[in-house]
Amino acid sequence: MSALLEVREASVSYPRFGEKGGRFTAFEGVDLALKAGEIVGLVGESGSGKSSLGRAILGLVPLAAGEIHWRGARIDALPRSAFRRLRRELQLVFQDPQASLDPRMTIAESVAEPLRVLAPEESVASRATRVAAILGEVGLATELAGRYPHQLSGGQLQRAAIARALIVDPRFIVCDEPVSALDVSVQGQIVNLLSRIRRERGLACLFISHNLAVVTRLAERVFVMYRGRIVESGARAAILGSPRHPYTRLLLDSVPAVDPASARRLVARAVPAIDEAAGSPVHGCPFAARCPYVLPRCHSELPALRNLEGGGAVACHRAAEWPAGLPPAAPA
Repeated sequence: MSALLEVREASVSYPRFGEKGGRFTAFEGVDLALKAGEIVGLVGESGSGKSSLGRAILGLVPLAAGEIHWRGARIDALPRSAFRRLRRELQLVFQDPQASLDPRMTIAESVAEPLRVLAPEESVASRATRVAAILGEVGLATELAGRYPHQLSGGQLQRAAIARALIVDPRFIVCDEPVSALDVSVQGQIVNLLSRIRRERGLACLFISHNLAVVTRLAERVFVMYRGRIVESGARAAILGSPRHPYTRLLLDSVPAVDPASARRLVARAVPAIDEAAGSPVHGCPFAARCPYVLPRCHSELPALRNLEGGGAVACHRAAEWPAGLPPAAPA
């Protein structure tokens, strides 16, 4: 099956505040493909470029380089008026529904807003019928339709935000940290909801998160991003069972331990915290300063993202030393 969405060698940069002519690179050289009905996870720490990639796919920020293709056609260079016609196919679920829903509008009005803007020919009665149906699909009671955002819980608000994205029957959605602001118990409910919606609607999704445990509950394939670069990608089972990049191992080790023995093992494998003030290195591996497996060449030579046998890819000079995945503990 051909890809529904393709990102090719894409890069995004922003003006650097207080520095005339300076630019900050959010991400660069990113390749990503996604098929119809597939959930792909994008995981990494805050500031790694994940949200910028999601917004670039949706045409909300311009590319500095590269291309984005949707259903075989290039869309990153489209004028705003032409891209607007794609809005019914490409939708976004934000991290914070409290901020993304207008406090002056009822839940029903907020959910209906995309229809009013993108399908103005539809009657008010038809929109009301569709709103009632989509609220039921995401598990919101009918009586909540007339309430305002401040009258709903965080989980209810996120269900409303998902309903708003789904009301125009998109083929693809970007979920940008959709559960990070929620309690753990509610996170599970939203993850289960997204999984059911994908199954019932055949919806494709790019699920962005800093939490690898959450991502692997939903996604068939996972892309790991660090400081604007994809450092590893692969099937969920391979990422969980045999990670080949030290940063992926760090993310796995960041999942809270449930027993003291596990906690001690995590402490033994701890690596230095990221130094945001240091900025991205000009040369070499972006993870070199934190990596317990670092070699001298890692500080001077950027590792290429190389394809692996059986699928997936990794950007690490030492990946060939670990064909079955990283050893269980970092070297002393």
